[in-house]
Amino acid sequence: MSVVQNTRPTTRLGEVTVRDLSKSFALNGQRLAVLRDLQLEVRSGESLAIVGPSGCGKTTLLRVLAGLETPDQGEVLIDGLPVKGVGTERAIIFQEPRLLPWLTVLGNVAFGLEMRGKSKAQAELRARHYIRLVGLAEFEAAYPRQLSGGMAQRVGIARALTVQPEILLLDEPLGALDAMTKLTMQEELSRIWREEKVTMILVTHDLEEAIYLADRVLVLTKNGASVPRLIDINLARPRDRNESDFVAMRKRLMAEFGLH
Repeated sequence: MSVVQNTRPTTRLGEVTVRDLSKSFALNGQRLAVLRDLQLEVRSGESLAIVGPSGCGKTTLLRVLAGLETPDQGEVLIDGLPVKGVGTERAIIFQEPRLLPWLTVLGNVAFGLEMRGKSKAQAELRARHYIRLVGLAEFEAAYPRQLSGGMAQRVGIARALTVQPEILLLDEPLGALDAMTKLTMQEELSRIWREEKVTMILVTHDLEEAIYLADRVLVLTKNGASVPRLIDINLARPRDRNESDFVAMRKRLMAEFGLH
């Protein structure tokens, strides 16, 4: 796949527009549609969570936004410009951090900047800032094998933020973590999003996680509705999972999937 870099406006916005987006895949000699004529607007600096059953197109949509997949029809605009491949205004974080085992934490976080032409000194200076931001300043010299799952994912987040994207795309970034680490990382993601003021688009199967992190939740279904359900999460931050409005919102989201 060729990498296409778009020329971005000087103003950092991070606005996303999805128009008439459709995507299908070949399966057993037929085309399986996962997204149909999707319409979506994501505001600058917004935190949007995408939820839905397996196979509804959550990850496919994220990969199209990242420029890793090409839609069958329709388009994605970032700050008014069409997406034609990956770009430095977007960074994606996967469920597995995919760290380079022969590099230290500092080396992993600085790696992307060095590949973009920054000097080693420049890259490490910026990398150290984001390593501090994710709470790993004491682990700069550690190697991936010496890190817990949560620490490794923090390194992945720091690496993505180091390129200073307008839009942070997250594909089940906490799905492989144990329950306690997951809660801690949700708090960390919420803090980092508030501090960095990026647009954040998160795919998750965890409805509580969606409520905790998002301003709005996009509910996708397997029938590929062109105008999917968008639910506003009008809860004060920082959010309390035991607060009555949070519990009520969780029940509302569960009802979307016929759960009680």
